Amino acid sequence: MARISVLGAGSWGTALSLLLCNNGHQVTLWSALPEEVQMLQEKREHAAKLPGVHLPEEICITGDLEGSLAAPDACVLAVPSPFTRSTAASMAPYVKDGQKIVNVAKGIEEATLMTLVEIIEQEIPNADVSVLSGPSHAEEVGRGLPTTCVISSHSSETAEFLQKIFMSPVFRVYTTEDMLGVELGGSLKNVIALAAGTADGLGYGDNTKAALITRGLYEITRLAAAMGAKEQTLYGLSGIGDLIVTCASRHSRNRKAGYLIGQGYSMEEAMAEVKMVVEGVYSAKAARRLAEKYHVEMPIINEVNKILFEGKNAREAVMDLMQRAMKPETA
Repeated sequence: MARISVLGAGSWGTALSLLLCNNGHQVTLWSALPEEVQMLQEKREHAAKLPGVHLPEEICITGDLEGSLAAPDACVLAVPSPFTRSTAASMAPYVKDGQKIVNVAKGIEEATLMTLVEIIEQEIPNADVSVLSGPSHAEEVGRGLPTTCVISSHSSETAEFLQKIFMSPVFRVYTTEDMLGVELGGSLKNVIALAAGTADGLGYGDNTKAALITRGLYEITRLAAAMGAKEQTLYGLSGIGDLIVTCASRHSRNRKAGYLIGQGYSMEEAMAEVKMVVEGVYSAKAARRLAEKYHVEMPIINEVNKILFEGKNAREAVMDLMQRAMKPETA
């Protein structure tokens, strides 16, 4: 049995708390929101974000950050990406040297173009930081439906330790050394999912979505390779696996936001309707800046940015993608 602290009591943090508890670990679930702590303590269910998923009494729910970091064998950082830096900064005074921290959020910081692991390591330089990613909607993990994910760490020892903690009959975990590839796949697929959702909202079909997923993967892979990641990683769970589920699932907040945009909602209206953090909106500008920095052509990412931030008509954006100059598929 390991002592695990999960920081962030949204849908993903709540689902992972249950998974880890069912694996036989001692779990503490922390939230920065006093009303959320009280609600979870009283109802043992996050009705707004993860309805029908019951949290057993064995899970300690708290708002005490210092206490939750007192002696965990591993800490799971599950706050939405826009709050990763501020949460890591708050954690820093209480983190012991070598503390294992597993980031499970997905995003790139717009101002710095840093991945979330890089942000955590900057704010908590004495920590041993890893990342978990893959096709894993909280709504299904919370219900115990089977899936597979991947963990990347700086050392095989840490990766294998975390692999054993998360591994279960319904949650299979692999390991990889390519942390950058895992993070880029998890972050950039959200932007492509916005495009896929927009196509659905416009009334386009399965052919359109398949084309967007395929060309979106090509864009992500080219950028990842230019940045030093391994192309093979993007063909795995944290790349194409996560991309498929985020573009196609009814649980995907990025796809839902894109669908609403295709229906005529503004970006702000769509985010308000989804009622949860839409990670792809926060990663879109960073993705375009990375494409410019590394001289990688990313037309889908570029059009998504124009729709989100420049008011471009979504149907016009699709037509502009379709009417680009002819070229070989892999050029």
